[in-house]
Amino acid sequence: MRPITAAAMALSILQMTSFPALAETQCPATQTMRGGANNYKPGAPLVQNLGTGWQVSGVVREAGSCAPIPGIRVQVWSATDRGGEREPSNHGSVMTDANGRYVMQISEIRPMGGQLHIHVAYDDPGYERLFLRPVLGRGDRKAMTVDFVLQPTTGGNAQQS
Repeated sequence: MRPITAAAMALSILQMTSFPALAETQCPATQTMRGGANNYKPGAPLVQNLGTGWQVSGVVREAGSCAPIPGIRVQVWSATDRGGEREPSNHGSVMTDANGRYVMQISEIRPMGGQLHIHVAYDDPGYERLFLRPVLGRGDRKAMTVDFVLQPTTGGNAQQS
C-alpha cells in the first residue's frame, strides 16, 4: 500500500468515526423537563398570536448537526391574564421559519403552580417528542428565549420541508 493511500484511508476512518460523535456532544438533544407536558393538548391550532404584551421565541436545531429546522410546528401554552393553562385560547402553535426560528406573542403570563412559567413543545412526526417548562427569571418580564435541539426519530435525518 502506498503511504498516501494509507493516510487517505486513515483520514476517512477518522472522519466516519470521530466527527459524528463530536457533533453529538456539541449539539445534544434537549431533554424533556419535569412538568413540561402539564395541561398539554395535542394538535394545538396554528395561530397568529395568543394575545399581546409578552413574547416567547427561539431557534430549533437538529441534534448532531446543529442545523436549524425550518417548517416545523412549535406549540406554546401558559396561564395568562386570559385564564389558566387549560383555557383553549392560551394554547396555540407557530411554524419555524427558514432559519428554524419561531416567535409567538402571548398575553402576560400569570403564576400557576407557584412559578411564572411557559410551556413549549414539539410532538409531530420526524423528531422525538419534547416538552419544556422554563421558569421566567427576573429579566424575563416581557420576553423569553427558548432555544431547543430535537433528536431525529429512527431513520436518519428527519428535516421536513
